[in-house]
Amino acid sequence: MKLLSIFLLLSLQAAMGDWKPVEGKMLTPWGAKLDPAAAWAEYPRPQLQRKDWTNLNGLWSYAIAGKDSSKPETWAGEILIPFCPESSLSGVGKLIEPDQSLWYQRSLSVKPVAGKRTLLHFEAVDYETTVWVNDKEVGRHVGGNTPFTFDITSALSSGDNKLVLRVFDATEGYQLHGKQSLKPRGIWCSRVSGIWQTVWMEQVPERSIERLDFTSNISEGKLGVKAALAGKAVAGEHLRVTASISGKQVGRIEGKNENVSLVIAEPQLWTPETPNLYDLDVELLDGKGKVLDTVKSYSALREVSKTRDAMGNLRITLNGKPIFLFGTLDQGWWPDGLLTPPSEEAMLSDLKFLKDTGFNMVRKHVKVEPARFYWDCDRLGIAVWQDQVSCSLGSYSEAAGIAPKWTRMQPNPVDANWPPAAHDQWVLEYKRMVDHLRNSPSVLIWGPFNEAWGQHQTMEIGAMASAYDPTRLVSIASGGNFWPVGDIASNHNYPDPSFPLRDDRFKDFIKVVGEMGGYGWPVTGHIEAPDKIMAYGAMPRSLDEWKIRYTQSVDKLTALRRDGVSAAVYTQTTDMWNEVNGLLTYDRLPKVESSWLKQVNDKFMATPDGPKIRTSPARPVQTEPTLEPSAIQN
Repeated sequence: MKLLSIFLLLSLQAAMGDWKPVEGKMLTPWGAKLDPAAAWAEYPRPQLQRKDWTNLNGLWSYAIAGKDSSKPETWAGEILIPFCPESSLSGVGKLIEPDQSLWYQRSLSVKPVAGKRTLLHFEAVDYETTVWVNDKEVGRHVGGNTPFTFDITSALSSGDNKLVLRVFDATEGYQLHGKQSLKPRGIWCSRVSGIWQTVWMEQVPERSIERLDFTSNISEGKLGVKAALAGKAVAGEHLRVTASISGKQVGRIEGKNENVSLVIAEPQLWTPETPNLYDLDVELLDGKGKVLDTVKSYSALREVSKTRDAMGNLRITLNGKPIFLFGTLDQGWWPDGLLTPPSEEAMLSDLKFLKDTGFNMVRKHVKVEPARFYWDCDRLGIAVWQDQVSCSLGSYSEAAGIAPKWTRMQPNPVDANWPPAAHDQWVLEYKRMVDHLRNSPSVLIWGPFNEAWGQHQTMEIGAMASAYDPTRLVSIASGGNFWPVGDIASNHNYPDPSFPLRDDRFKDFIKVVGEMGGYGWPVTGHIEAPDKIMAYGAMPRSLDEWKIRYTQSVDKLTALRRDGVSAAVYTQTTDMWNEVNGLLTYDRLPKVESSWLKQVNDKFMATPDGPKIRTSPARPVQTEPTLEPSAIQN
């Protein structure tokens, strides 16, 4: 038995080649113990699960060539998917330039099954992707942040098949890139090219469930279910939906796809304090009752809206009750995986830390996470304010005629002028994000723009966003140029929170502090770039001083809450790149005791709203640095 174990270990090591993280780079605890044979092995799509699927993560061949080059004749080596080549965990550690193409190749072992189609899924590839199977092009995709799928059935043969990808990634320009930069500095980080989320494959029936959409009516305890179906329609087809909670069945219904509404007796609503989720079995049947396809999913009963309090301020409501959302700016960068968490366990650790320290929200900052992130928020009870991935054009190129002055919530703003094709792509990618996440109960707010980064056609985009998903709130430009559209007016101010409460322009909007805090505290040995670090305000001389500053900011937020502010975002969950203002270090070491932080946060969250207005003077707005923030030396 011992000899057999040694043989299996050697076989596994041979299959994994010589993979190891790039040397000399900071590792998280999860990156240090990463098993390349089990990289992101979890089912990637929690709200549409089938039993049979194939995880294609692992070692692939890669090559870097000129942008217009054809498929390489030779390969540079192996890369660990789903990590990008710039990351340590990919085993590559190379930058992809805008004039280069990134190529991938691997074999697919597939046995075609009569009556079934084979689907190839990519959870995210940055940015322009072309895919071939057995030298036949099966599809192209433009966009770097949301999933896409190709039906590869017609290109397959029985046995081994060859999969090839070509990716172009300019990183900057009008391409949506978030915090990525060709020249990392200050708040701007590394580029992330190519595959950076799970790649997988499944075989589905000819007539199958392609996606599910849910609606919620809490007053009647109704959960609506509608399926988008793929393949040729079948006579008499309909859905059968079975719901359960905590293993107990609470409802079942059959009906036509457009009219399936499950009534749940004694409905249990979703809130951050009670994150109740209903497990769903959804079956597609033909007219004779034969099951054509079946998937597992989940949903929740919850409604987000707004109401005026006794002082006339608009407040966020969840299930008809006012709720104050207090969370962190959550950027989702990792020293070893960059935009890709080293594992779900690592990603979940961040969320559990926030939950354990008394926060009830994350503002997912200019990044779309793997789908399992939102599943984790759904089941832990963490509300999500979801930003659209940003583009820097629209704020910083006034001299070139691209953008107006950033007026930071001041009167008489002027919008940027984007080319029609760039605008259309922005809208397409925004809608893809909403479609991808619209069924997650934890997502309560959409944020089309951060500050004035890429902000353009604000009224048009705000009207589109509100109409595209009227079940959630819209913060059109958090900390950016204010236009009267959407639901939320969001002010950014560092380090202390503020909001211009006396400005009548905001009387018909929910008032929130979209960013605040940002107090730095560098921890020696846990800093990415110790020679050039940054935070907001002067660096505290001790951790005790940091605690005093945090407490004072929360006290000021308490006054703002009484005066009408309905949500606040502290910067930030973790250090990242040159920023040292996280509650955790970049490699996820807590800087302050969780018990202390929870005590302060719990006291704040217990603060009642109102009842009387106390005027708070508007403070000068100090926002996120735009290009070259001043370095604070350690």
